[in-house]
Amino acid sequence: MKPKQHKSTYASPYGQKAVKKLPEVTVIFWIIKLLTTGMGETTSDYLAHQLPPLLAVALGGSGLAVALLLQFAARRYHPWVYWFAITMVAIFGTMVADAIHVALDVPYLLSTAGFAVVLGLIFAAWYRSEKTLSIQQINTVRREYFYWATVMVTFALGTAAGDMTASTLGLGYFTSGVLFAVLFALPALVYWRSGGNAVGAFWLAYILTRPLGASFADWLGKARELGGVGVGTGQISLVLALLIVGFVAYLSYPSQDSQVAGAVKPKAK
Repeated sequence: MKPKQHKSTYASPYGQKAVKKLPEVTVIFWIIKLLTTGMGETTSDYLAHQLPPLLAVALGGSGLAVALLLQFAARRYHPWVYWFAITMVAIFGTMVADAIHVALDVPYLLSTAGFAVVLGLIFAAWYRSEKTLSIQQINTVRREYFYWATVMVTFALGTAAGDMTASTLGLGYFTSGVLFAVLFALPALVYWRSGGNAVGAFWLAYILTRPLGASFADWLGKARELGGVGVGTGQISLVLALLIVGFVAYLSYPSQDSQVAGAVKPKAK
């Protein structure tokens, strides 16, 4: 008789099937994701100018810690908990990428390449351990750790990449936003026309949402002399926060997160 093997899965009250803790990949998923990327950028900038840098980072880090604790403690998917965690990752990921550039004087090109390498290593370790990178297969504690590590690095990478195109390459915020909008659409077009790798298309689009949302948020929030419209980072953060709350409230109604038209479910590889 073989000894029982204990797996770190999320037990369901209706049986042994693991419970999903992530949302369905729908149109609204991508809308909220883009809104959080923009809010993360403007909120980080706002806090950095309103508070001492160390205090701003401490607040961002504390908020992220609380959000992740709530997410890991949850036994099933809760829209408010999940999107709160994503929003805090967006804010703190921006702070980390900006701190590396400002405090350590690391060029955006170098930090972008560095974050890309780190992300590649996480993907490699994840796939070697679990044999899949599909978010539809996030049903163990270990896979959840891999997922959130990946998400955190994608936000830092996207922040550095957006700043690199806007500042280092001199494209400005609006042109950078248009560039990343085109790049964001490419994975979906390639997947739908050729039936390519859905998991790869998902993660490529996921990475690109960060510089896409952040570039347009910067364009709207930054002062005119910095290449923006001049609305103000605080005002843009507030508007984006209200939009996020509205969409998450909609998803909180029963079954809405899985019935939204246009759902795209990455297949396990």
